[in-house]
Amino acid sequence: MLRSNLSLPVLSLLLAATLWGVIWYPLRLLESAGLPGLWATLVMYATALLVSLPPLYRRRRELTRAPGVLLLMAVAVGWCNVAFVLAILDGNVLRVLLLFYLSPLWTVLLGRLFLGERLSPRAVLVFVTAVVGALIMLWDPTIGLPWPQARADWLALSAGLGFSIGNVAVRYLQQVSNCIKAGVNWAGVLVICAILLLTGRDSLPMVAMDTWLFAVGLGALGITIMTLAVQYGVTRMPVYRSSVILLFELVAGAVLAAWLAEEQVMPREWLGGSLIVLAAWLAGRLSQHSTRVDCHV
Repeated sequence: MLRSNLSLPVLSLLLAATLWGVIWYPLRLLESAGLPGLWATLVMYATALLVSLPPLYRRRRELTRAPGVLLLMAVAVGWCNVAFVLAILDGNVLRVLLLFYLSPLWTVLLGRLFLGERLSPRAVLVFVTAVVGALIMLWDPTIGLPWPQARADWLALSAGLGFSIGNVAVRYLQQVSNCIKAGVNWAGVLVICAILLLTGRDSLPMVAMDTWLFAVGLGALGITIMTLAVQYGVTRMPVYRSSVILLFELVAGAVLAAWLAEEQVMPREWLGGSLIVLAAWLAGRLSQHSTRVDCHV
């Protein structure tokens, strides 16, 4: 049984959120080099899956423990990753982020419905602080209400819903190792990518070998670390807490944008980011009297 404090799971989620918050930059570099988002996603997740094949093979019997939930998780996470990439490339970035980061709301509802997780008054305060911080950070009156209006908006909204379903499934699958859950998720991304590439008749892009190798390296290191870090943290705490901490991705993305893309960070973004950081810190300190779980890593 896991009875230690949650410092390591919290740090794991903060690491994952930071990496997810900055991955847009290498994806932008790959696209500028001629490798479209779908192809880059296919290469990255295929590499992550290939790297993990030996441990996946050794634990293959775990695939029979909850095949229905594993399949649901694969579809949800696969669609989440692919839809988010397509939305970011095709739509207004602020609208995409705002719609995607409604995901904590879906996570709380799904966690209550399927996991029986209830929010204490303190947990409600932490959750509201995080969501308000995200809204302040992302809100722009020129983009209108956060209601889907175009294809990219619907993609972003559905990606956030897929993200929430995937996290609830990860939390539910306590009897399945993080290795298997990660492999199933990567396989889901590959299937969704392959279907879209085949139906869209996108031909193989002609890019330099170093571009392909960069995508391979990003998958072998970045995707692997990010996915396993999320799996580790989400498995060990209620989903509403993990969803709050993962909002730190917005802060990491804003800092990188200000540093590398020389985008100015406005005072409201600093305020929203500060609220998210505060909420993440409070979430990490919440009592975990009801969050004991079995370790299967």
